[in-house]
Amino acid sequence: MTENQKDQSQDVFYKTPNVKERVGSSGLYESRYEHDSCGLGFIANIDGVKSHKIIQDGIQILENLEHRGATGADPLMGDGAGMLVQIPHDFFFEECKKSGFTIPKRDNYAVGFFFMPQDKTSQNLIKSLIETLAVTSGCSVLGWRVVPTNNSPLSKDPEISSKEPAHFQGFFGRPKGISDEEYERKIYILRRVISNEVIQEVGLSEDFYPVSMSSRTIVYKGMFLADQLGPYYTDLTDERFISAIALVHQRFSTNTFPSWKLAHPYRMVAHNGEINTLRGNVNWMAARQASLSSPLFGDDIKKIWPIS
Repeated sequence: MTENQKDQSQDVFYKTPNVKERVGSSGLYESRYEHDSCGLGFIANIDGVKSHKIIQDGIQILENLEHRGATGADPLMGDGAGMLVQIPHDFFFEECKKSGFTIPKRDNYAVGFFFMPQDKTSQNLIKSLIETLAVTSGCSVLGWRVVPTNNSPLSKDPEISSKEPAHFQGFFGRPKGISDEEYERKIYILRRVISNEVIQEVGLSEDFYPVSMSSRTIVYKGMFLADQLGPYYTDLTDERFISAIALVHQRFSTNTFPSWKLAHPYRMVAHNGEINTLRGNVNWMAARQASLSSPLFGDDIKKIWPIS
């Protein structure tokens, strides 16, 4: 091969649905390290300035990662896609008033996003249980908001559409006299208690899932294709919905079946590739459970078992 041919070989491209990738080497890219795995992206304003453009750019990144997600025999069914953003306070303040309640100042409340069963009786039972657990923990329940959705872009296959959850956001007041970090830990403990109690009392481990619960961030996700996230959650297209960060993820599952709760991002992270040692990790954590302690959680650490 001549030197000219070598140079030309570095400029060959192959096409996937929404991306062009360089074959060979270019800058930090090495095609020999290419793998079939999830796609993820992150965008942030380094000055911390919140805007709706960050949301729009995050969705654009996600759509450009469509080639990194998997689809089944039904071309409208994806393995999952989602976005983690900062809580849009002004947006929620106005929307909560429409739902009949008022939220306090920024950082003085937390938002829990919950996937729930479609059955109204089960929804009311779960919400009542969550309210009881929240009050017991010292966090008041300010109100509930039904998250508006548009499922017209999703598959109409009954096997798929029947798994679509109902979407609720619960707003929890901050107890007086605790720091930001203490409040986040309290909300984390409350989320773990809610998960355990709902499974134990209601028995809906597959139909109920706390997507996120924090005074800082919120996650919107689902069993989507990349380009279905924005149209599905109409909140994300509202110009009042702003953030300074957006973490997005398009899932390519290799050893677990897709589901709404397995879509990413999770509550704090998104990762690239499956964790193939999951069962071993779960067993090791169970074995070490009795010896774990934390000066920050104290006796409350017992409430987070089992770690999952």
